[in-house]
Amino acid sequence: MTTTIKDIAKSAGISYSAVSRALNGLKGVSEETRQRVKQIAEEMEYTPNAVARGLVQKQTGTLGLIIPDITNPFYPELARGVEERASLAGYNTFLCNTNYDLAKEESYLHNLLEKRVDGIILAPVSSQTNFLEQRKQMPIPCVYLGNAPENTPYSFVITDNIRGGYLATRTLIERGSVSIGFISGSDEESSVGARFTGFEEAMSRYSLEIKEKYIRRENWKLKSGYEIIKQMIDSGDYPEAVIAGNDILAMGILQGIKEKGLRIPEDIAVIGFDDIPSASWPEINLSTVRQPKIRMGESAVEILIERFQLSSKKAKSLKPPKIILDPELILRGTC
Repeated sequence: MTTTIKDIAKSAGISYSAVSRALNGLKGVSEETRQRVKQIAEEMEYTPNAVARGLVQKQTGTLGLIIPDITNPFYPELARGVEERASLAGYNTFLCNTNYDLAKEESYLHNLLEKRVDGIILAPVSSQTNFLEQRKQMPIPCVYLGNAPENTPYSFVITDNIRGGYLATRTLIERGSVSIGFISGSDEESSVGARFTGFEEAMSRYSLEIKEKYIRRENWKLKSGYEIIKQMIDSGDYPEAVIAGNDILAMGILQGIKEKGLRIPEDIAVIGFDDIPSASWPEINLSTVRQPKIRMGESAVEILIERFQLSSKKAKSLKPPKIILDPELILRGTC
């Protein structure tokens, strides 16, 4: 049977409130009583009820983090930044994985609210996420991470995706590519649109034609990049270079190019996006646009902590912080 404060109070011969004050380091009990209560609690293997404490204190010391794909190494690095910064501030983190399912994302948001987390960080499935956008005021602070709906009233932390798309495209052009493809996941994500905008800006600056047959948006899976590039090669009409919406797609593209007997980068150059750990492996050696993943996660937590420290009235009156971090082009062997 679980030990409760009542059990400790009975054993110590004092009131429930005195036990609570002793265990929580509050005034109103002598140091002798405090130490005796702690000793009894330890002997009875007492574990504090965080939910009950949260209801009393109106804080649970927990944050919710929702990501769309735990198998994509990009997201665990975001999660690491969140967890490490949250832990430093004394918060625990609930991690939820939606597998790119909007219904699951909404269900997790409901569940986290029911669990009384102090704040939520959401890496959304797409920019079409409705749960937060239909609620202009949530009962707790919320921050989008990595991707955010346009004109959202909530805080966000993202990378300058337009800049990233531009850097990748300009590099390929300056290295001799004229026909460049763009392969990404769904264009429902604002990050996809922004990266494509950067691609368009660079192509326009160098007066190069964008060929629609080289533009493909399907999903973020390795298999998608693999199949798309093989279809292009099989058609006999493929680009000299490809920008992939993320590194997972890029690795599928690399695999497809190699299976077709073409050379990288001599026949087709490739640049990915994110700089996941395996991108630097010698057998992959992928050129990519690095996102500051750890810093992104840390920044999202810092926004929440700043909100927690404000009064409810003052927090509502301030504009939500919106952070855009700079990407970095990492050149390796695929371009």
